[in-house]
Amino acid sequence: MKKSGTGVAIVPLLLFFLAANLIFSPTLHAQAPFYQGKSITFIIGNQAGGLYDLWARLFASHLGKHIPGSPSIIAQNMPAAGSLVAANYLYNVAKPDGLTIGAVIPGLYLDQLIGRKEVQFDWARFNWIGTPEQTEWVFIVRADRPYKSIEDIRTATEPPKCGSTGTGSFLYQVPKLLEETLGMKLTMITGYTGGPDVDLAIERGEVYCRSISTTAFFGREPYITWGKKGFVRPLAQTGKKRETSLADVPTLYELMDQYKTPETGRRLAAVMLASNVFGRPMLTPPGVPAERVRILREAWNRTVKDEEFLAEAKKRRWPVAPVAGEELDSLAKEVSTQPPEVIQRLKKFLGE
Repeated sequence: MKKSGTGVAIVPLLLFFLAANLIFSPTLHAQAPFYQGKSITFIIGNQAGGLYDLWARLFASHLGKHIPGSPSIIAQNMPAAGSLVAANYLYNVAKPDGLTIGAVIPGLYLDQLIGRKEVQFDWARFNWIGTPEQTEWVFIVRADRPYKSIEDIRTATEPPKCGSTGTGSFLYQVPKLLEETLGMKLTMITGYTGGPDVDLAIERGEVYCRSISTTAFFGREPYITWGKKGFVRPLAQTGKKRETSLADVPTLYELMDQYKTPETGRRLAAVMLASNVFGRPMLTPPGVPAERVRILREAWNRTVKDEEFLAEAKKRRWPVAPVAGEELDSLAKEVSTQPPEVIQRLKKFLGE
């Protein structure tokens, strides 16, 4: 074996340094991020052009840069039955690999509670990523209809027709909640693909009323133009306090006091309106590895603080009041379990 002038064997010394270099080489042991070079499919359970769709697409345009590996995010609309089809797809078809996330209507847990056969998911088992805002709702009617107040609807000989998608949508549930707690009558017309179709139906005179989030009502068309032209009239809002911009519109809680709503009705309202906290929720199928759920939640946390994202939301007049995935996870488990008396009231309320 060849030796150096100092008597040290050269070949073993070279092998030692080569092995050490391999052991400590970052390229050998540092794994590439899971999401590197991959695409995430973002299932949106609403019609294109509605605010749920627009919120999800805004989020999708910023979320990827906060995920290690910077995956591309491809939005795919799956509207039908008020997000029920999308929720069933996410739960039963989508692979639980962290490459599919979804945005669905927050009131779907009510359909699960009353045991609708179409529901093929367990709300509490989804992995919740977060919501960019909590929502409140305003009930509006066409201003050329003879309904200037809730009292006018209570005493009307012909109930106004309200447009909706499926029973899991708050387009359906808010008007029905007003019916149940305030003693008014409405005729619900369901089956519309999404909110934009309901808007067209209102403009055509097929239906006269709908519920809409306060964010959408003040932040996007056609509601901005409707408001300026006096085309619609707000009659009630779901918040516990009146919105500054709806200072002359009574809250559901004020109206329940006015009409002396029984305690059972108030409990029903509490269960129903818990979904306001879910807002515009984003979630993954159950079974996604915990590490990937953590990555997505951390990316969501960074996105809601992203200056570009916040500036764009502000430009659209969309308030950002985020609720993290961990909190939504706890809420999902809480609302998924209700006593029998509440479930029976919900079944009656939702027309079962």
